[in-house]
Amino acid sequence: MDEGPKPSATGSAPAGPVHLRVPEGDDRTRYVCLDCGFVNYLNPRIVVGSVCTWTEGGDARFLMCRRAIEPRRGFWTIPAGYLEHGESAEEGARREALEEANADIRIDALLAVYSIRRIGQVQLMYRATLASPEVPPGPESLETALVAWDDVPWDDLAFPTVGWALRHHRAVAGQAVFAPFGNPEEAG
Repeated sequence: MDEGPKPSATGSAPAGPVHLRVPEGDDRTRYVCLDCGFVNYLNPRIVVGSVCTWTEGGDARFLMCRRAIEPRRGFWTIPAGYLEHGESAEEGARREALEEANADIRIDALLAVYSIRRIGQVQLMYRATLASPEVPPGPESLETALVAWDDVPWDDLAFPTVGWALRHHRAVAGQAVFAPFGNPEEAG
């Protein structure tokens, strides 16, 4: 018997002990309650975020946030985090910008969809502009900065997807219409 996770990712809880087995009509091993038949689906988490820019005098500056929380506290990121129940992906991206940098953003387009299998995440990254260059750190950031492309702290980025999103943003700079990117080839 394997006492799997309780409660489930949906907030529901099984009535009794759970066991790993393939539920009827399924093709994958899942945690199943033997008492009530509840199936605990452990599906990927959705992360939403945005590459936010402020342009003045033709020069784009990128919003970067130094993380105040684990994982990767002290490293630089773009505003991003887990989508909450009851919000759209765009609402979640706007909320994350507000939480991390007190930033009001205007989402322009879906920039990329990244699949991070090893940690069970699907990341939706948007292209956005800042309503104002005033972006003081929120509770999840030690500091925030608007940086030029050449000043992005590449060696101190919190996660590989931050670099991917920044590079993908640069690849479509000035384009009104483009197809969203996926994982870079080297990412597997």
